[in-house]
Amino acid sequence: MTTKNIQLLRVTHLRGPNIWTYRPVIEAWVDIGAFEDYPSNTLPGFYERLTAMLPGLALHRCGVGAPGGFLERLREGTWVAHILEHVVLELQNLAGMRTGFGKTRQTSVRGVYKMAFRTRQEQVGRAALEAGRELVMAAIEDQPYDMAAAVGRLHDMVDSLCLGPSTAHIVEAATARGIPHLRLTDGNLVQLGHGAFQRRIWTAETDQTSAIAEEIASDKDLTKSLLQSCGVPVPQGQVVNSAEEAWEAAQDIGLPVALKPYDGNHGRGVSLDLNNQKDIEAAFVLAARKGDGSVIVEQYIAGNEHRLLVVGKRVVAAARGEAAWVTGDGHANIIELVDSQINSDPRRGTGEDDPLNALAPQDGAEIILELERQGLTAYSVPASGEKVLIQRNGNVAFDVTDQVHPSVAAAATLAARVVGLDVAGVDLVLEDVSRPLVEQRGAVIEVNASPGLLAHLKPASGQPRPIGQAIIEHLFGVDKKGRIPVVGVTGSQNTTRIARLIAWLLHINGNKVGLACRDGFYLGARQVQAFDSSHWDDAQHLLINRAVDAAVFENDARMILSEGLAYDKCSVGVVTDVSGFESLTEFHIDDLDKLYNVLRTQVDVILPHGTAVLNADDPRVVAMAPLCDGEVIFYGRDPQQDAIRTHQAEGGRVLFVQGAQIVLAHSMNEVAQISLAALKPAKSEKPDMVMAAVAAAWAAGVPPELIAAGLRAFESDPKKKS
Repeated sequence: MTTKNIQLLRVTHLRGPNIWTYRPVIEAWVDIGAFEDYPSNTLPGFYERLTAMLPGLALHRCGVGAPGGFLERLREGTWVAHILEHVVLELQNLAGMRTGFGKTRQTSVRGVYKMAFRTRQEQVGRAALEAGRELVMAAIEDQPYDMAAAVGRLHDMVDSLCLGPSTAHIVEAATARGIPHLRLTDGNLVQLGHGAFQRRIWTAETDQTSAIAEEIASDKDLTKSLLQSCGVPVPQGQVVNSAEEAWEAAQDIGLPVALKPYDGNHGRGVSLDLNNQKDIEAAFVLAARKGDGSVIVEQYIAGNEHRLLVVGKRVVAAARGEAAWVTGDGHANIIELVDSQINSDPRRGTGEDDPLNALAPQDGAEIILELERQGLTAYSVPASGEKVLIQRNGNVAFDVTDQVHPSVAAAATLAARVVGLDVAGVDLVLEDVSRPLVEQRGAVIEVNASPGLLAHLKPASGQPRPIGQAIIEHLFGVDKKGRIPVVGVTGSQNTTRIARLIAWLLHINGNKVGLACRDGFYLGARQVQAFDSSHWDDAQHLLINRAVDAAVFENDARMILSEGLAYDKCSVGVVTDVSGFESLTEFHIDDLDKLYNVLRTQVDVILPHGTAVLNADDPRVVAMAPLCDGEVIFYGRDPQQDAIRTHQAEGGRVLFVQGAQIVLAHSMNEVAQISLAALKPAKSEKPDMVMAAVAAAWAAGVPPELIAAGLRAFESDPKKKS
């Protein structure tokens, strides 16, 4: 506490809803030492140096709620832990991982703060935190800091560790629909939805994408044969394995022709409008080198290349390509002309965010061959006014979706269906995409599985298309959200037994139930593992399991504080009590109010059509009722308890004990009674536990008469795996 330094005492990735927010965050415990006595307005030159390093901080709203709010706090005086929060957020933004949520709160220990910030990838977030600490210290001490290098390292991490832009776009569309997602690998394999209602995507592939269809699409000759047999116009073509065969095939087909690798993609190795033996043989060498050796020679179709994206049974986007030309000035060579006339376009570059590729005439084999056909090299100096063709194909990034003629769209969707792809990129050569297909010499030249989406998400011109929304509608229809019923149980009183009893009642109702609790991991009535499974990883296993159509989770305060909830939302949330903060002092939870803020997380995540099951005998649990977006069911021993009487009067559902009966009531109407005498002794002695489980099952749609039968049949000892 005497040094002017920033120490990170503890860094935790909270992977699910937590005390800070509904989304994953990194929580850092920050000891600012002697800086506790030196807010930002007491550090000479700090404001100027920090804002010069990170001018984007001017957009941070902070507590003021408007851009510039954070700078106002910085001028007035705020503490370095809070400053670090904003610096880390800005570093992530600069690295291409947009985020905005952060909070910093002082603990009961002087100079120690809890700071949380949103991150979309744990390793990137941790690296940004460390870089932010170094940056803040450099700004305080007036030391140099290599901002470009730091952001560059983070940007590289974002590129290698985060979801690709196409996958991320689909996930964002799912999130906007309220569909949860789980990343299943370090790559782009993502689960949308939970359990039995889940779907999976892998970039632009879905779990409906047939492996057979992918194989057909990769065999260009077979694809053309199938398309032709179904009436889709395709260019006449032939597979060859030598330059001599290529020339012979070209003569049979008729000049001009096009050559491309048999198994190529992205336009690599493609040569167009070939009219003589020399050019055809040179094009064969290029195509063979870019593929597996086999080459397709096919009829050349005049026009521009178009990519139509088919999702399900409709075209959802279309883009046109354009040839690239330069005009000579009599002084500059072709490399210089390309740089000044083509690569100077801000839309061109080498990254995924660039809709058009930068061209390198001295390195691109296709461009070199095109120039040779014109008697030129990359170092030739064209005469003033002379036009030179640099690239015939490529640049398929100019949006024409609204111009597509219905007959062109019909040909594209038919081509996708013939191949068998649910998501396909159909390449056509057309003179005019807005004209009927029969009025022009158009043809389908390829059908591609796992098509690139960026040309439609970030076109060089025209508006971006909602591809993700179309794919989500294809997978889930217009209203499904891929959610199974999820029940969460939180508190410290009999929560394991409550969770097991809820799972049993759902099981006898016909659900395929998964349960993760302290007693173990269950599928139906069978105990799969016997050790404590009330943790994030075990809980995720339930959500991944395609056989599960309902899931029950036991969550204690320690799990919420150290891992976060395993699910983003739930159908039913049970809170038994707010007690036992004494075991959580290591988390700076040292009174019941702080524990309340932890346990309320369970209520915060209840869906609008869901239900909170709350213990009416605990005032702090009762206080959580207004936090619930859905319905509330109170349970308690005394029917005259204030919370129960008021809730009944307002038309709500309640449970209470009356004589030897548990009474289920809706408003002032009794729905059912369950005899405590009929229960096994271990349960009849704990009516609170039974009422919590019964209320949760009732909320989940289990009929009261089936609940009563289920209670009589419940076995305390689990059936272990054989």
